[in-house]
Amino acid sequence: MEFLLSNLVNPALDWGLKVLDAPAVRAVIFGTSIGGHIFVDVLLLLVIIYLLSQKSYKPPKRPLTENEIDELCDEWVPEPLIPPITEEITHETPVLESAAGPHAIINGKEVVNFASANYLGLIGHEKLLDSCTSALEKYGVGSCGPRGFYGTIDVHLDCEARIAKFLGTPDSILYSYGLSTMFSAIPAFCKKGDIVVVDEGVHWGIQNGLQLSKGTIVNFKHNDMNSLQNTLERITAENKRAKKLRRYIVVEAIYQNSGQIAPLDEIVRLKEKYRFRVLLDESNSFGVLGRSGRGLTEYCGVPVEKIDIVTAAMGHALATEGGFCTGSARVIDHQRLSSSGYVFSASLPPYLASAAITAIDVLEENPGLLTKLKANVALLLKELSVVPGLLIASSPESPIVYLRLERSTGSMKDDQHLLEDIAARVLNEDSLLVVVSKRSKLDKCHLPVGIKFFVSAAHTESDLMKAADSLKRAASLVLKGC
Repeated sequence: MEFLLSNLVNPALDWGLKVLDAPAVRAVIFGTSIGGHIFVDVLLLLVIIYLLSQKSYKPPKRPLTENEIDELCDEWVPEPLIPPITEEITHETPVLESAAGPHAIINGKEVVNFASANYLGLIGHEKLLDSCTSALEKYGVGSCGPRGFYGTIDVHLDCEARIAKFLGTPDSILYSYGLSTMFSAIPAFCKKGDIVVVDEGVHWGIQNGLQLSKGTIVNFKHNDMNSLQNTLERITAENKRAKKLRRYIVVEAIYQNSGQIAPLDEIVRLKEKYRFRVLLDESNSFGVLGRSGRGLTEYCGVPVEKIDIVTAAMGHALATEGGFCTGSARVIDHQRLSSSGYVFSASLPPYLASAAITAIDVLEENPGLLTKLKANVALLLKELSVVPGLLIASSPESPIVYLRLERSTGSMKDDQHLLEDIAARVLNEDSLLVVVSKRSKLDKCHLPVGIKFFVSAAHTESDLMKAADSLKRAASLVLKGC
């Protein structure tokens, strides 16, 4: 039996070795002769075919029972729609029970209001009320349609023309909401692949507009022209395609998060040197800066035509609502076709457009409003310059007087708690309403938090002195030992 098996196996092995050693199946790899590669290749091919033919998922042999389905459903936990609400993000804002003028009612108590950006004191102005009343009687409350679909009313065109005439630009476009101006105007021009150089301290509305644009965002240090120049130089030198891309510089005239005024003359110089376009938000400077309230361009002596795109909210100095963008006819016409906030939103209620026209008329007829506002800012800055533990961070002519801690605790959250304690104390003890800057999870601004005073031309000297005295007492008590 063994002899028979030996006679069968040995010839088979000899034949296999002859086949593997044949010249046709030899391969030379890195100078070394390898035999039998065809056999190995065929074997690997069979293994691959076998693996590909196998099902990656084998269904259960029997369907799930009702109880098993219920158990699986009970075990499944969906992702939450919103992040968990923690104590640090819960905040109850004071509720006004009157107009947001220099004096307001909160919880039945009259307070001195430094929390509203009523810069010219036009809230409740008789001419604005009369203008709104007449418009309400003529047009009703809302427009019930976007501008391109029976939502354009003659007063909208009048308001756009009035703004353009006041600022000395060819044309303007109205938006129905202040923040939607930045949300919409920025993405209308900045597209994917474009380069946008932006100040790190811009407010959330600009941040959101930039995010929607999907452009390449590059930040420079807050209001630092050396940082801006270095950033522009680096982008121009490192990116070979930079000159072929659309490039923008985005800044605020008066920064809402610091109260500082942008040096527009220097920004324009850098813009022209490196061939960038400038988008300027004048929300807190329109009606405030300059000899006649025409904004940062007048304040810095820069011709408005050197600024490519100017945006502003009308809910501050004009004491109305909505926003506008002004510039060349091409810039405005492009937005009428491509700006989402203009194309798809119901147009600005006509009575608000009428109020904006009247507010500009009042500003031109009463230059003393600007003089009074500047005097109030100067007086408050003088009195607040000696508040213990707090430093003034805002520019001297800014109506946003911004105070930050002289010595930070090292934690933004702890700094904010200290400032909120001061704000609560002046409200409860001295009936003074001020704003503490808050940073939401969506806000990417990392400037120091602080206390903001929105100064109005309607504030009296006694209001300003009361504010300074109250803050000095509260700060000395809360920051004692810090």
